[in-house]
Amino acid sequence: MQVHEKRRDIINYVASLKKKQKTIGFVPTMGALHKGHLALVERAIQENNIVIVSIFVNPTQFNNSEDLVNYPRTLTSDVKLLSSLSSNNIVVFAPKPEEVYTEQVSSISYDFHGLEHEMEGKFRPGHFDGVGTVLKHLFTIVSPTKAYFGEKDFQQLQIVKKLVEIENMKIQIIGCPIYREESGLALSSRNKRLNELQLKTAPIIYKTLKQVQKDFGTKSVTKLDEWVSKQFENNEVLTLEYFEIAKVSDLKSIKQKQKETKYRAFIAVFAGKIRLIDNIALN
Repeated sequence: MQVHEKRRDIINYVASLKKKQKTIGFVPTMGALHKGHLALVERAIQENNIVIVSIFVNPTQFNNSEDLVNYPRTLTSDVKLLSSLSSNNIVVFAPKPEEVYTEQVSSISYDFHGLEHEMEGKFRPGHFDGVGTVLKHLFTIVSPTKAYFGEKDFQQLQIVKKLVEIENMKIQIIGCPIYREESGLALSSRNKRLNELQLKTAPIIYKTLKQVQKDFGTKSVTKLDEWVSKQFENNEVLTLEYFEIAKVSDLKSIKQKQKETKYRAFIAVFAGKIRLIDNIALN
């Protein structure tokens, strides 16, 4: 399997593919790969001639410096995992920050039409500027036909679609279903940091979302908000950061439902210092 660290090598490689009219699928990751990532890569393989997987822990999207330091970096095992899918159709791009940010490692300030101020944006100021900036750089380097993102980060998915529109990039953004453990817990690289008790308790997050989905047609938003808060009130392992029901179109949280409008429920929970997010379609 080819593993490139230099942006020039990837740019030249992509140019050679495009001369042959090859399609390029792109799966941007921060490494510590799991089955959720592999599901994205498998779909990209099905739909493209070549798949490029970036493995890059992006410093500009971390609000918490401790979280950046503790984020798992497992390049050798990541490459081995990808090789189990294909050694011919996958190329890894694992750059250093200076290869992605050719000048200063800093974020561009973006206006994502308000999407960046909802939910995650309220609790992680500047986070989506970091996401948008690194993806602009990676999209420019890789120049993919299609790029694949999981719906676990649904807000990010919507922002990436807006980024491509703002930057006028001819890239098709593909959203893929959330990949879950048998317990229902959404797969995340952060799950590797959970201790045994946290891992055993964390499936409550998805169970709570499933109940909200079930009750959405008969209960008010206020009642659902109150019920979710109570589920975590006396939980000694998990702490609720936020729960919101929002419109899919603009991610604005709601207090009352409207007909013919699509909604989604979003949640963020702390297990100790480890932050877990999840979401579910409601209608």
